[in-house]
Amino acid sequence: MSWVTVIWSMSASACLTLAVVHGSIWFKNRAAHANLLFAMMAVLVAVFGMFEFLLMRSTTIAEYSWLHRWGHVPAELLIISMLVFVRLYFGTGRAWLFWLVVGWRLLALALNFLSPTSLNFTEITALRQFAFLGETVSVPVGIPTPWARIGESGILLTLIFFADATVSLYRRRNTRERHRALFVGGSLLACIGGAMVIAILNHTGLFPVPYCASLFFLLIVLAMAYELGQDMLNAAEIARELGETEQRMTLATEAANLGIWIRDVVRNEVWASDKWREMFGFTKSEPIDLNGFFQRLHPDDRETIRQTLANALERDGHYEAEYRVMIPGQPLRWITSRGRVEFNGNGKPACVRSVSMDITQHKQADLEIQLQREALAHLSRVTMLGELSGSLAHELNQPLAIILTNAQALQRLLRQSPPDIAGANEILQDIVGEDRRASEVIRRLRALLKHEESTRQPLSMNEIIEEVLRIVRTDLSGRGVTVQRVLPDRVLKVLGDRIQLQQVLLNLIFNACDAMSSNPLADRRMSIVMTHHNESVRVSVSDTGCGLPLEAEQVFKPFYSTKAHGLGLGLPICRSIILAHQGRLWAEANGAGGPGSTFHIELPAVTEETP
Repeated sequence: MSWVTVIWSMSASACLTLAVVHGSIWFKNRAAHANLLFAMMAVLVAVFGMFEFLLMRSTTIAEYSWLHRWGHVPAELLIISMLVFVRLYFGTGRAWLFWLVVGWRLLALALNFLSPTSLNFTEITALRQFAFLGETVSVPVGIPTPWARIGESGILLTLIFFADATVSLYRRRNTRERHRALFVGGSLLACIGGAMVIAILNHTGLFPVPYCASLFFLLIVLAMAYELGQDMLNAAEIARELGETEQRMTLATEAANLGIWIRDVVRNEVWASDKWREMFGFTKSEPIDLNGFFQRLHPDDRETIRQTLANALERDGHYEAEYRVMIPGQPLRWITSRGRVEFNGNGKPACVRSVSMDITQHKQADLEIQLQREALAHLSRVTMLGELSGSLAHELNQPLAIILTNAQALQRLLRQSPPDIAGANEILQDIVGEDRRASEVIRRLRALLKHEESTRQPLSMNEIIEEVLRIVRTDLSGRGVTVQRVLPDRVLKVLGDRIQLQQVLLNLIFNACDAMSSNPLADRRMSIVMTHHNESVRVSVSDTGCGLPLEAEQVFKPFYSTKAHGLGLGLPICRSIILAHQGRLWAEANGAGGPGSTFHIELPAVTEETP
């Protein structure tokens, strides 16, 4: 076996082996277009090498002419596939130059079949034979065609395209890209340039040398195979790092009790992590869809969440929601979710990524805190009513005494002969009025004493202030405190619990009275001012008393009190109530406005449009 047979056979075997490997990669990953193009190039190099081998061993002019004509097919297809590979793999090269070269190569292939013999010869007149690598080989002797320059200029244009693509890649100033430009681009330029020189020498007869361009193409294939192999190694390393990152993310999300789900809006497919599936009662292999998700939500939350997701897809692309999940055989769960919508180039929603967290324990803890706060607030109200007992007794004694006096007078009028019916009717009207007055006092007392669940509804702050002032009217009079109230004509409403807001105002009024207890009677002045401030309702209770400590916030600390027998819980409870109403409670010294202090309550205002 000669060296020619060995070299060309090994070259073909190497190309076909590489073609099988990279073809398999493409078959498993249809997005790997570079591997598919490389497999095609490797097969074409093997086929082109076979034509070269048969040309060297040809013994007749007819056989050589037939092989020479048809050998242009794999050669031209190989060049075109290399052009496409560079355009795809490098991502460089001018588009107009690419199409010019492809068109030129196809023109050369067409002229090859239109010529009498081939693109290079009008006629092959003889075969010259000589020894090459231990074997006798044949080279053509013939009459060149005018079309031969088309093929040679096509090779020159190919070199120009590869040079332009290589320079553009090198200018990216990326180490990996520069290495690729020098290694693959340099191989393309050197090897195709060498193949062109061999072809010119062969066609002109200046120097007898057999066709061996496939060996140059083999070098190009090996260079490309090396770079693709490096890409595969890099991809494997990236995949390994991504796997480690995914494991760390999984560990972090599980530690944080987070579940992740991703919805492909276009395909209507949902992927979810194991933790998310566990939260919503899906098995690891169970398919997930939106209907199945909604079926697991509390009936009262389904429509709200459905609308929230729809708004995110149609508007800002973000959503945040809390809802309840009901899974048969399991207790009710509270879930909070945050999501983001990703849009495609046309502005249409393509993907939704969301993270969910089970907040059931937090909700239970909040509920327990709320119950404890309400219990403490109720205890504070009962204690405060103890302070009001004298005023309440007076409020009740007055109407009861009047009712007794009127009843005795009514008896005398009825004993007259004839009875004074007109006078009796007037007395009865007075009795009814005083009875209603006493009933109102008892109603307010029972409302404050009740320990019921907090309910929020739109309330008029004007009415709440007037009701509180009616409750403490007698107590304020007994302490010698005069009250100036400045209320707007416009009714200002807030969303809250009537009893709790009354409790806060009562506490602030009593604190103001206590702060002025050492003042002369003429200096015991209190003002209650209500204003509409930055979409909020602000109520300010001012006094002329002893003022605040240097750190005003200190009065809101539990168990801090300036009273001899105070527990120091009134103001902390008041602040917790106002915070639960999404408001603020703070204190400040009057300063230039005079002695004493002012406590401000600020709550969100409710408009007619507020649901």
